Amino acid sequence: MNLIQSLFSGGADRVQMLFATAVVLGILVFIHELGHYLAARWCGVHVEAFSIGFGRPLARWTDRRGTMWKIGWLPLGGYVKLHGQERPEDVAPEVRAAWQMGRTYHEKSVGQRAFVIAAGPLANFLLAIVVFSGLFMTVGKPMASAVVSTVVVGSPAEQAGILPGDKFTAIDGLPVKRFEDIQTAVGQRPGARMKVALLRNGENMVVDVTVGVRPNGAQPPGMLGIGGANTELEQMAPISALLAGTDQVWDIASQTLGAVGQMIVGKRGTDDLGGPLRIAQLSGQAAAMGIVPLISLLGLLSVSLGLINLFPIPVLDGGHLLFCALEFVRGSPVPQRAQEYGYRAGFAVIASLFVFVTLNDLTHMGLFR
Repeated sequence: MNLIQSLFSGGADRVQMLFATAVVLGILVFIHELGHYLAARWCGVHVEAFSIGFGRPLARWTDRRGTMWKIGWLPLGGYVKLHGQERPEDVAPEVRAAWQMGRTYHEKSVGQRAFVIAAGPLANFLLAIVVFSGLFMTVGKPMASAVVSTVVVGSPAEQAGILPGDKFTAIDGLPVKRFEDIQTAVGQRPGARMKVALLRNGENMVVDVTVGVRPNGAQPPGMLGIGGANTELEQMAPISALLAGTDQVWDIASQTLGAVGQMIVGKRGTDDLGGPLRIAQLSGQAAAMGIVPLISLLGLLSVSLGLINLFPIPVLDGGHLLFCALEFVRGSPVPQRAQEYGYRAGFAVIASLFVFVTLNDLTHMGLFR
């Protein structure tokens, strides 16, 4: 009932959600296909068509290089049509006669073809790095502040008289700006005695603390028994922001792959899997919160799209890369029949996954109880 009500109420919210979804998906797909397009151009392959969205085109035009650009009415994907993408033996003679020799995809080396394929996911990763780096430079990166939120009973911090609300300013004369600085200074010095400078109710004070030792041999071994919950936005210099943005993309990719691995072995449920409906819901929520959350979501989804396309499933870029790898090892292309069976199986997997995540999305939206 909640889903039905949401479909027939809140018209302005629905328009905002649909617009945000179209913008987010449009940017993600455009950047992904632009990666393929630029790599193909770099390798001397003519691009016949560049489409954003599927279905009847809302707009289309042909540039001076002969590439047709199209915008489809269904913004759930896109494609780049490469000249001579088929093998000569798989097309009619009249089609081969129209090929521009030297500019066909099948003529290129296996390494060049793999580069064209991999450039799509790579473009998504680069977009995410640019997004997060730009946010860290302009808005700032969320950093855990050096303010104490909790103190464990009986801990070294409590014994030293540290209270919730105290702000660390220095440890043994070294300045402290973030909670991470405290963890770094304390973690590798179990049993050490430190002078901690604090700011309490606007007054500076210094306390002596003996660092405790974590039980069970946990690393890092040093601990004070405090927690930090407050976060602050810290603007970063361009180089630092670029490094932090790259690290952010790596962390997101690692956590995503780890979660997928846990789902495969049954250590984690599949409730977190979502599809276009979940993306639309998240896009609407992010847009309602402001441009910064929407841009952050764009970066997160860009990493996800890059990873998904690298899965070794025929139909996806990862499946094409798998065929390129097999061709490199064999010294000859994978037989056409094997590729055809692979594509059929890959399509079945993708279709089944699409149905599953759609049902998952509808469940989260309240259609099924």
